[in-house]
Amino acid sequence: MANIDISEREFKQYPKKKKKIKGSSIITFIFLAMIALAVLVPLYVIIVTSFKTLDQITLGRIFDLPTTWTFEGWNKAWSEVCSGMTCNGVKAGFFTSIKILIPSIAISVGLASITGYALALWKIKWAGSFLFVLFICAFVPFQVIMIPLVLITAKLGIYGTFWAVAIVHGVLSMPFLTLIFRNFYKDIPPELINAALMDSGSFWRIFGEIVLPMSGNIIIVVLILVITGVWNDFLIGLTFGGFGAQPMTVILANTVITGTGAVRYNVDMAAALLTALPPLIVYFALGKFFVQGISAGAIKG
Repeated sequence: MANIDISEREFKQYPKKKKKIKGSSIITFIFLAMIALAVLVPLYVIIVTSFKTLDQITLGRIFDLPTTWTFEGWNKAWSEVCSGMTCNGVKAGFFTSIKILIPSIAISVGLASITGYALALWKIKWAGSFLFVLFICAFVPFQVIMIPLVLITAKLGIYGTFWAVAIVHGVLSMPFLTLIFRNFYKDIPPELINAALMDSGSFWRIFGEIVLPMSGNIIIVVLILVITGVWNDFLIGLTFGGFGAQPMTVILANTVITGTGAVRYNVDMAAALLTALPPLIVYFALGKFFVQGISAGAIKG
């Protein structure tokens, strides 16, 4: 009996005290819920409207699901909607945005990674002053340097091409991305670099064989930032793309203001969703690595 009493005492489970919900937690939850609703409600309206017919839209019941689901708005938005005098849909802007995005990534990520590596791991004269100038440039509004950049691209003969848009994106993103790479590379042990130098490692060899393979997380972070920034940009594409290199966002804006007769809201909503889908797909595909990159020191003071 004594043994039984002891075992019962050992395995007796006492009820855990319930944690009280703090007032600050309730306020935070309500605030976050309001922000989520502010984003999700318009998104819901855009999605359901894109699948409705014009007859259903004219009823004015924006929150009702479509009685008849149709992809007519999506088909017209992709291949038939007019942007000015051209009626090729938003697909023309999609392929132009791809042409702009690829060199933008190569220029910004390539140069920023090398610059950040040099500032973080190599003793360079005037590195502190250069870093301060980069920090200042990261916060200079684009409108301040827009006209000089237009004159420079015109002088180079690339104004009105996708190369002008890509180069401007690369130049404008360089200061901020360099700071991100520099902060990340500062955590690499200096002993590792010193050992590589003793092993006859050069600047480029150390970068290619040691630093770059360790940069997977930070590159994912920067890729998401660059893709989102370049794809969603409107002002740079409008200013430097001219008539021959208009990205998808410019085509979208033109389709909304170009029209005859009744406004086709289903087509406009579908065009907006088609424009927003590529960066969303990239973020959902690489979001896990984005969080890992930040937690590994991609963005810090």
